[in-house]
Amino acid sequence: MYRTKTCGELRIADVNMEVTLAGWVQRVRKMGGMVFADLRDRYGVTQLVFSEDSNAELCERAAKLGREYVIRVTGNVSERQSKNANIPTGDIEIIVSEMAVLNEAETPPFTIENNTDGGDDLRMKYRYLDLRRECVRSNLELRHKMTMEVRRYLDNLGFIEVETPMLIASTPEGARDFVVPSRMNPGQFYALPQSPQLFKQLLMVSGFDRYFQIVKCFRDEDLRADRQPEFTQIDCEMSFVDQEDVIGTFEGMAKHLFKEIRGVELTGAFPRMTWHDAMKYYGCDKPDTRFEMKFVELMDIMKGHGFPVFDAAEYVGGICAKGAASYTRKQLDALTDFVRRPQIGAKGMVYARVEADGNVKSSVDKFYTQEVLQQMKAAFGAEPGDLILILCGEDTMKTRKQLCELRLEVAQQLGLRDKNKFSCLWVVDFPLFEWSEEEGRFMAMHHPFTSPKPEDVPLLDTDMGAVRANAYDMIINGVEVGGGSIRIYDSALQNKMFELLGFTPERAQQQFGWLLNAFKYGAPPHGGLAYGLDRWVSLFAGLDSIRDCIAFPKNNSGRDTMIDAPSVLEPAQLDELSIAIDIKK
Repeated sequence: MYRTKTCGELRIADVNMEVTLAGWVQRVRKMGGMVFADLRDRYGVTQLVFSEDSNAELCERAAKLGREYVIRVTGNVSERQSKNANIPTGDIEIIVSEMAVLNEAETPPFTIENNTDGGDDLRMKYRYLDLRRECVRSNLELRHKMTMEVRRYLDNLGFIEVETPMLIASTPEGARDFVVPSRMNPGQFYALPQSPQLFKQLLMVSGFDRYFQIVKCFRDEDLRADRQPEFTQIDCEMSFVDQEDVIGTFEGMAKHLFKEIRGVELTGAFPRMTWHDAMKYYGCDKPDTRFEMKFVELMDIMKGHGFPVFDAAEYVGGICAKGAASYTRKQLDALTDFVRRPQIGAKGMVYARVEADGNVKSSVDKFYTQEVLQQMKAAFGAEPGDLILILCGEDTMKTRKQLCELRLEVAQQLGLRDKNKFSCLWVVDFPLFEWSEEEGRFMAMHHPFTSPKPEDVPLLDTDMGAVRANAYDMIINGVEVGGGSIRIYDSALQNKMFELLGFTPERAQQQFGWLLNAFKYGAPPHGGLAYGLDRWVSLFAGLDSIRDCIAFPKNNSGRDTMIDAPSVLEPAQLDELSIAIDIKK
């Protein structure tokens, strides 16, 4: 028997019990005639004690143990004289009487501690060692607990889990696909699914009524903190539902997860915000509403007073940072440099302080009377001690996005983005289409199967840009944790959608004929939602990136440095797949 107890379960009540433990040596300390070792497994850490007085040979062997040696020990549980309140087993230790070295280990390239000396690249290369760290392992334990709660919640509501194919046909109107060559069909390719969208719609046609799947999805996109080339969705679909039914079901799931995982009781309905309001007041479709700092438009107040920068701008708007008038000139210059970064692209920033006497002191005082500045102050509802920050630009949407970045940066500096505070909302009424400058045409904002609002259907022929989608996103702390829509289930309307997106009837039939044909046999009204499991876990774990809640993630270049993937194929493999490589420089 390798062990009778784990390294995390022994307590003061177990004193005098003889136990056998097995695990990895985390550290060894020699103190006089004693050797102390910390033994670690998945469940925790237990201190081992070896004494020269009781067994000199065993103590000598223990002194030679290296970090990450795999050992088995037998001994008696004893109360520690010097207790460690930082670990659950800190009241006890094991007086070791027997030890077997099961496997020696080379010295690891970084310390297997929560506060490790390993950088990101090194830890990703040796991810199997990184996973031994308690802080990383706990994220995966949290992930496991969340998936179990998701399944329990959905099962109680009559959902059935169905697996859909991983090898499918490539579809347009979305992110780039990862493609897989077919050996048996030379020159033809499968695609890895960006989502199970079409198959879950077919399940609704099949009468399954309520489907879910915790499923891997793949998108060949540039990476960022909340994006990986492969990710996991909690994918769901329901029949005979409208938007309110779907939102109610998955708002309920969110509340269930908050209660069961974080011990947070959320009461009342989550607030809702239209896409247009989100863009107008926050400059993005996933606003962080843990704090206010809404945008205020100032064109009517600040234009026409001789300040050429504002006078030439299409948009002039700002935010009010409560209590931030104490910002120094150095701090304000740093914020100006921040918005001028190439990835943000603003040309500059104007600031104004509300003084203790109520007067406004701004960086453009020479262009404005105190009367105008007071009008500006009133527009923000600003008070003494507040700081007003203003951006302007020739493109309203672009300037709002710049102001969004400034808002988030200031909130971060002021400590307003508390990871233990949660603010949830639904963003609704998205545009059905968005204009693509690159393509020179309208494209589906979500996907071609999203239904328009019924009252907006007549606008499909007259004003595509004004058509609203029957779509909804759940936003928590400025992160889109999920989204979905009511689907088109009528063949005629789906064909109309393809036509508006530039599909010829032949192309639509070629790529989606099997879906359109299925609709002919009685498709129910249906809709659904997909939650991003990785994002949910990172949110609950308080992480800035989803990478550390995925067992084996990719780096920022989309590479797995541990197994060195992607990699070059052997010529024989390429020949078998009828593939020739021509790398364009």
